[in-house]
Amino acid sequence: MTDSVVDAKAEVKQATKYVKETENVAEKYSALTVSKNSSDVNMNVGEMPSAAFTAVPTLKSVKKIQFANAEDKQEFSKFPTKAGRRSLSRSISQSSTDSYSSAASYTDSSDDETSPRDKTQVNSHGSSDFCVKNIKQAEFGRREIEIAEQDMSALISLRKRAQGEKPLAGAKVVGCTHITAQTAVLIETLVALGAQCRWTACNIYSTQNEVAAALAETGVSVFAWKGESEDDFWWCIDRCVNAAGWQANMILDDGGDLTHWVYKKYPSVFKKVRGIVEESVTGVHRLYQLSKAGKLCVPAMNVNDSVTKQKFDNLYCCRESILDGLKRTTDIMFGGKQVVVCGYGEVGKGCCAALKALGAIVCITEIDPICALQACMDGFRVVKLSEVIRQMDVVITCTGNKNVVSREQLDRMKNGCIVCNMGHSNTEIDVASLRSPELTWERVRSQVDHIIWPDGKRVILLAEGRLLNLSCSTVPTFVLSITATTQALALIELFNAPEGRYKQDVYLLPKKMGKRMLVLMWIISITPMVFHLFIKHFHSWVTAALCSLDEYVSSLHLPNFDAHLTELSDEQAKYMGLHKNGPFKPNYYRWVSCRFMFVLKSVFQTEDMLETCMSVE
Repeated sequence: MTDSVVDAKAEVKQATKYVKETENVAEKYSALTVSKNSSDVNMNVGEMPSAAFTAVPTLKSVKKIQFANAEDKQEFSKFPTKAGRRSLSRSISQSSTDSYSSAASYTDSSDDETSPRDKTQVNSHGSSDFCVKNIKQAEFGRREIEIAEQDMSALISLRKRAQGEKPLAGAKVVGCTHITAQTAVLIETLVALGAQCRWTACNIYSTQNEVAAALAETGVSVFAWKGESEDDFWWCIDRCVNAAGWQANMILDDGGDLTHWVYKKYPSVFKKVRGIVEESVTGVHRLYQLSKAGKLCVPAMNVNDSVTKQKFDNLYCCRESILDGLKRTTDIMFGGKQVVVCGYGEVGKGCCAALKALGAIVCITEIDPICALQACMDGFRVVKLSEVIRQMDVVITCTGNKNVVSREQLDRMKNGCIVCNMGHSNTEIDVASLRSPELTWERVRSQVDHIIWPDGKRVILLAEGRLLNLSCSTVPTFVLSITATTQALALIELFNAPEGRYKQDVYLLPKKMGKRMLVLMWIISITPMVFHLFIKHFHSWVTAALCSLDEYVSSLHLPNFDAHLTELSDEQAKYMGLHKNGPFKPNYYRWVSCRFMFVLKSVFQTEDMLETCMSVE
């Protein structure tokens, strides 16, 4: 018993001595640092006793350690310089609000301070026909693209099976879309199928800088970076279109800005353009306006209202990404929150389903009585925004319209209300009216602004009213594969269509396609998983002129779920009046959204004109 007490006292004495020694070391080191600063003593960390680098307990007397020179300071710095003035928690929050792969964008503070337009960069092939944030990020971007490829099997199948056929040989595609790992897979697929591509971003916040660098490294002329100004945005589009010795003959657009710019600045380009493929509801609306005014001078394919875009991308993509975007930017808990979703189309349906599942109290605003009735039967209150705006914790727009949330409604919002947009256009929220002298803007983290009223009220605006999910988070890769495959096939169809098949109008994806498309799609479909089915039913398959393009794209993605389609018997097919292998829906079946049909009828005035626009003989 006595021996153990003696041993314990000895340990305490030794520990006390150790603490005093470390205190002396720290004090000496601090004094030496001060001495160096005042009298320019030539001493560095390497000249300090080795005891200075042993584990030192936390001591109240040691408040700050200064490093003797810049190299040592840089070596011990574990966070980017840009976040150096922030706390650790803020630094972590900053990275979490950007895309999952955006860390590379913050590795060089000097790179952040210099506009890409002011730099000349060259890839490993000696080309400088691009403008990205930092070409050195290409290797990291390549890894992101390879990860995306693993969940885009149908698009990769299209690439592998059709690259020998080269259905886009001679195509010069100018594109304006979100530049992410998923769209990079689409772009590289188009290149593999024979196309030359020049690309820019349709959103100033959605570009993954490392992915843009990876595309530039492979030779694709990319002009995009995250955080462009409005002037940068139009400059990048102009660089894509106005290229020496290169003129586009196909346009792939998302939002209509590229098409608008070509009409405004370079209308002569349309003399060689064979067609436009448009992805978003905003861009489609602009195309129909051109068509109604008689100014649409080339055929255009409306991908947005294809079954695969409406029923998969718009619905399921938004159902998952709305939560991701809100969580990353605001750390909000949804349970019990009052949320209003403006618009109950496919995007609105996806957002509402996700928010309701997490316990939010959701109500809807809607102009279409059919969509409004759907919302009621799904268990949501349908209200006017002005009636509930004072009680709402979150306001989400999903309409594709303009000024859905007005300045008057913003003035009436409660303190701390979150406002964001899930539609393509940045016009749904009247952000311009918030840039007034009486209001103060405070950037609290990436893509999160507090708009402060004179009385101290704060409204939280996300992504400056631009698309929330791609500006503040990411989207599911698999569902984008469905849309990207549809876009690629739409480009192939328009580029290879014989003269006269498509007039100067806007078309939905056709039920029947050209012979080259039939052969190409059959080649693509001969995979080990479905080979026996196509051998067994090849004759009836060709007789039916194949299923619709939407059905075909959907079938390419079914193997990912190990899904097995039921086959009609001859008797069943005869009874239903169908071919055994499709199409399974008649031409008059209304896959498209209620709102879209309403808009089309208002544009084309009569049902006959509408049917003419939607069909292809």
